[in-house]
Amino acid sequence: MTSIPKPAGARSLLAVVLAAGKGTRMRSDLPKVLHPIAGRPMLAHVLAAVAEAGAGRLAVVVEPGRDDVARVVADVPGAETYPQEERLGTAHAVLAARRALAQGADDVVVAFGDTPLISPETYARLRAPLAEGAAVAVLAFEAENPAGYGRVLVEDGRVTAIREEKDASEAERRVTLCNAGLMALSGPLALGLLERIGNANAAGEYYLPDAVALAVADGHRVAVVPVAEAEAQGVNDRVQLSTAEASVQAALRRRAMLAGATLIAPETVFLSHDTALGRDVVVEPHVVFGPGVVVGDGCTVHAFSHLEQARLAAGAQIGPYARLRPGAVLEPGARIGNFVEVKNAAIRAGAKVNHLSYVGDAEVGAGANLGAGTITCNYDGVNKHRTVIGAGAFVGSNSALVAPVTVGEGAFVGSGSVITDDVPPGSLAIGRGRQVVKTAWAKPTKR
Repeated sequence: MTSIPKPAGARSLLAVVLAAGKGTRMRSDLPKVLHPIAGRPMLAHVLAAVAEAGAGRLAVVVEPGRDDVARVVADVPGAETYPQEERLGTAHAVLAARRALAQGADDVVVAFGDTPLISPETYARLRAPLAEGAAVAVLAFEAENPAGYGRVLVEDGRVTAIREEKDASEAERRVTLCNAGLMALSGPLALGLLERIGNANAAGEYYLPDAVALAVADGHRVAVVPVAEAEAQGVNDRVQLSTAEASVQAALRRRAMLAGATLIAPETVFLSHDTALGRDVVVEPHVVFGPGVVVGDGCTVHAFSHLEQARLAAGAQIGPYARLRPGAVLEPGARIGNFVEVKNAAIRAGAKVNHLSYVGDAEVGAGANLGAGTITCNYDGVNKHRTVIGAGAFVGSNSALVAPVTVGEGAFVGSGSVITDDVPPGSLAIGRGRQVVKTAWAKPTKR
């Protein structure tokens, strides 16, 4: 008796992600799958996409001893690593996760850690035919130049096999429908198909695509799911990495602008995967957003600024040439000007730090003003110390505040001062040498 397939939304999904490749063409000590795109590793993009597509469990096949890869996997709920001791082909790699496959799932999707552009929607489309009774679904694209790709062979509208180019006949090599590599398999059938794949081919490897011919021989239906060639592209070298970065950046910029942000020269703005821009935000040219940045409604980010792990509340302004480092928090209406660096510091509502300053490990109170060249001296060579500047305080230009130190509410610090002791509220502090003027003094001349 044939069972009625479950609706896609009710089906369990195991994603097997292959991430053990050495990536020698990257010419890098960093594993290929850890090279970042839009501020996070390629592998993290893939894991996020399959999880969003419904994967409750993720089996990530990795090179043994790669703790750096394992740490990325550990950040994803439901993900486990499985070491691949030998490299004998893609089917052999999937079987490194045999224990996960044996636990069972309605659907199994095989993904690759170096194909970061596949969207959650595409993963969902790939598994959809399984809910309609297909045993295998393959992702395929029409290639402008099919050289080097495996060909998807179709007869009378039915998939019969996927042929690697090395093993293809001349007629098969003229086929332009190419295998993108990703595959979905019926969970109850997956392990049996994978274990029957042999290595009788030119490379002597166990090819995952051979599951198609086995499924067809067993009388099962195999579906082809189309995808754009650009989305299916993998990353094998630095050139392809830059192409993938450009594609992701274009999508992030478009999303930001459609959500209500103005990017004056979008092609010059670089966003992180998690950059959050509010409505009516204006971003001028040549701005870089690192990970963890949230920009509230109505903010302006002037040209040539760099932000990372920083938060701007509504109406804040920074730049041009500003740098916000991790822990920088700007409250509504705060202003950070040109050549100002802020790190682990809160700039309260309406406060201004407009020129040539460093503010680190500090709190700048509401409405306070720091003159040009003001710095907080937060590091004594061993430990970091905190500076607190009260609401409405005024710090004159070219002053150094040696932490730990507090400048009280409404206090004034004279220009050029070095402040080493607390300044009470409403007080004036001057910490500089007294000016001496010598009259009737003639400049010496050379002899």
